[in-house]
Amino acid sequence: MRTTYLPTGADGLDDAVTAALRDVDRRGFLPRERQVYAADDRPLEIGRGQTCSQPSTVSAMLRLLDVPPGAHVLDVGAGSGWTTALLAHLVGPGGEVLGVERHAELAAWGAQNVASAGMPWARLVVATPGVLGVPRDGGWDRVLVSAAADRLPRDLVDQVARGGRMVIPVRHAMVLTERDDDGTVRTSEHGTYSFVPLVQD
Repeated sequence: MRTTYLPTGADGLDDAVTAALRDVDRRGFLPRERQVYAADDRPLEIGRGQTCSQPSTVSAMLRLLDVPPGAHVLDVGAGSGWTTALLAHLVGPGGEVLGVERHAELAAWGAQNVASAGMPWARLVVATPGVLGVPRDGGWDRVLVSAAADRLPRDLVDQVARGGRMVIPVRHAMVLTERDDDGTVRTSEHGTYSFVPLVQD
């Protein structure tokens, strides 16, 4: 039985995340043969052993990330670029979104998908070998990670700005990492999920 995800407030929420899921069509971020399944609430293969995440999971992650307009956001494991484009919708033209993907072929395709979405404040690039994330002066306001780590990666925690947040699956737990204004880091767990593994060189 196919389960569909309809971002129309049916989950009891009609907010910025719901609007982003309505406006950024998942179909445009899937291989042609997978596009017919775009509304299915399940992860879909996009090649190289990677998936386009389940819409309800993405919805939960984005709400947990709490992305404000104008934020500077890093999207790790960007794949086809769907989450990068959703984040771009949330930050608006006053913000910045950088997606990174370690598979060069996927990164090139994802970059095209993001460019086609028409939000030039977002881009997707291939990850630098041996570097997890993209260090930025002052850190990133928000970091979204769409692959499961074996442990909370210190390299990514260090890239979260003061007052910032990161959402990352660690093993099977969805972990919210928050850095207070004084630099203190706090973590909390929010449900269990399955993701492809995060490669930590």
